[in-house]
Amino acid sequence: MNSPFLAWLHENYHWDLSLYALIGILALGWLGKQLVLLVPSFKEAHELNVGAYRDKMENPRYAANQKWNRKWGLVFLAVIFGLIMPFCLTLEAQPWWRYAVDIFVILMFYDFFYYLTHRFLFHDSGFFGGPLKWMHAVHHRQHNPCRNDSSYIHPLEVAMGLGLYVASIAVLSLLMGKFHVATIIVTWVAFSQINLHNHDLWKSDRFPIKYLNTMAFMHHNHHARFTGGNFATISLLYDWMFGTLDYGDGWKKQAAKQVKSVTADAG
Repeated sequence: MNSPFLAWLHENYHWDLSLYALIGILALGWLGKQLVLLVPSFKEAHELNVGAYRDKMENPRYAANQKWNRKWGLVFLAVIFGLIMPFCLTLEAQPWWRYAVDIFVILMFYDFFYYLTHRFLFHDSGFFGGPLKWMHAVHHRQHNPCRNDSSYIHPLEVAMGLGLYVASIAVLSLLMGKFHVATIIVTWVAFSQINLHNHDLWKSDRFPIKYLNTMAFMHHNHHARFTGGNFATISLLYDWMFGTLDYGDGWKKQAAKQVKSVTADAG
């Protein structure tokens, strides 16, 4: 007699689609890198960050952290693409707008909960008192990060960051229906590349890549002090909404200035 659970598993567990997604992510990431390096500004930034990373890897503690996270990263990816993604994917044809909507919703849904996690668990923002500051402090040892410092973090934070992102996909797939493999490929590459770029040493401030300079600049403000703002990672939207934008003098000071200005105007 067939088990109902096995029948459900056979219908919903698609390891082949998960494998397609993983291969697509690796391929798109590699191809995208080759293409952007054809742009002088990106090539200059690449060389700058590679040089900074090479210097940091001479520090045994830094090199050990990178090695540790590469090892555990492979374990986390095996769990994600072996046990979670197979339940979230489809190859059924969708209208073009559905891809755009799904990509936007996944990234912004994740970023909202990452903002809350980053602000209230990883930093002392006066609500929970930052119970995981000790963990996030590893990442903040880099006050002027380079691109690869995105992975200079405590291994538990690697698990939390990837877990939060994949949990966002899993929850939304239950609410919105399974996501097309192409959607997951694009969102994963965007998620990882945005996080990497936020840590970039970046010099170019010319149109049309001025926004990239802004994102890197704002995240470096976050790293400059452990009390900085700019807690979101995909965009600055939630920091703008909740008043935690940090232009270099700390978001609390900026918020105090705004309150003082409003009070003076009211008087």
